[in-house]
Amino acid sequence: MTSLSNLDLHDLGVAQLAAKLASGEVSSVEATQHFLASIGRHDRLGAFLCTDPEVSLAQARAADARLAAGERTPLLGVPLAHKDVFVTRDFPTTAGSKMLENYRSPFDATVVSRLGVGAGGAGMVTLGKLNCDEFAMGSGNENSAYRPAKNPWDTSRVPGGSSGGSAAAVAAGLVPVVTGTDTGGSIRQPVSLTGITGIKPTYGRCSRYGMVAFASSLDQAGPMARSALDCAFLLSAMAGPDPDRDSTSLDVPATDYAIDLIAASAGGASAKPLKDLKIGLPTQFFGAGCAPDVLAAVRSALSEFEKLGATLVDVSLPLTELSIPVYYVIAPAEASSNLSRFDGVRYGHRAANYTDLNDMYRKSRSEGFGDEATRRIMIGTYVLSHGYYDAYYLKAQKIRRLIAQDFQTAFAQCDIIAGPVSPTVAWKIGEKSNDPVANYLADIYTLSSSLAGLPGMSIPAGFGAGGMPVGLQLIGNYFKEAQLLAAAHRFQMATDWHTRKPAEV
Repeated sequence: MTSLSNLDLHDLGVAQLAAKLASGEVSSVEATQHFLASIGRHDRLGAFLCTDPEVSLAQARAADARLAAGERTPLLGVPLAHKDVFVTRDFPTTAGSKMLENYRSPFDATVVSRLGVGAGGAGMVTLGKLNCDEFAMGSGNENSAYRPAKNPWDTSRVPGGSSGGSAAAVAAGLVPVVTGTDTGGSIRQPVSLTGITGIKPTYGRCSRYGMVAFASSLDQAGPMARSALDCAFLLSAMAGPDPDRDSTSLDVPATDYAIDLIAASAGGASAKPLKDLKIGLPTQFFGAGCAPDVLAAVRSALSEFEKLGATLVDVSLPLTELSIPVYYVIAPAEASSNLSRFDGVRYGHRAANYTDLNDMYRKSRSEGFGDEATRRIMIGTYVLSHGYYDAYYLKAQKIRRLIAQDFQTAFAQCDIIAGPVSPTVAWKIGEKSNDPVANYLADIYTLSSSLAGLPGMSIPAGFGAGGMPVGLQLIGNYFKEAQLLAAAHRFQMATDWHTRKPAEV
């Protein structure tokens, strides 16, 4: 094996690392040891909630045995980490909440098993579980019950949320690829704020089995990495129907999203590889609500797409401004139902002192849930209550359908919709702690596509104020993940924003 000192493993993409593993230049055990050591050195980032070197190295040895036996699959032996809302047998699962502190699941989530070293898995090695906002509720990772994750570009700033730990880990080079979840923008927004790449697939593309539920009609798993190519490798293994365990999974066969991207790379850069692509620019995404520095970076990235042959067209999504009130009726309503299972009886936190059953329920939930989870449970219970269901929840569902129709009208004029991901660059930790609405507004550009169940991704597009990263959002029509990834890959072949890394790492 080659000495680790001669290999900058943290600079390698998934395909590059897999190639070194397959050729024997480095073993999975060596790569796992390298990344575990890096995680330990950067603990102050708060990206990881737990690691278990013994478990990870055992998985790495299993991967090395498969490699030694001649098995060759795209992800075999490559390390990854999971957002702590995917249940895992070998690691605790807390969903960033005291309610589930020290909880151990008796089974793996479908996403975890499809990627892991077990039978039928892709053979990836799990390094640990990643920090997140409690039950995936937040936009800055400040709602984690354990500690906030920090942005590697400026540790005084948030990495975004709720998949903030996932984004920070990749941006800092602690792991080459991770899983995240996106309910209203929780993959795309932290990816944008930390300068990496991520994709939320069409709702139902990835199984939700074993994902700690926040809002069941919105939650969707997806990959986060440095490049579109790396995301394509992971999504190919994650996606696919799971009819026996998840009724919301789509009966759509798994797709090899990476094969066309690899062919594009091998063929080199042509003059106008995107000449037939029409990109729609919603007027509502480019108004006064978006910071000038973010708009400048996004416009510059769109100019690069024009150089690659794409045509920019103006479109309209007139109900964009209603996406926030609609989302913050529907998501809390579903959360209040999903989180009712955490009652201190079967699992989760139970209060130490109580007088009767009702007192145990009240104290256990009051002690176990943080402020934001409590706020959303109360909102959700209110909008579902007698006398308010029709006025709030039912009305929100009707507007949700109209929002989805807006997108279909826009897609009649274009192939992909583009715009900013977040209206600002990453803000200072604590800056919005006392203003929940300010946090909610950070998702204004991502919520509408989530409500419609559409695939969307963020790719690095440059830098804004304070030298902080800015992401470009690409939204596709249903089942158009391959088109999104191909467009992103062509952009990344022509630019180097996705290769930029924080100075300290």
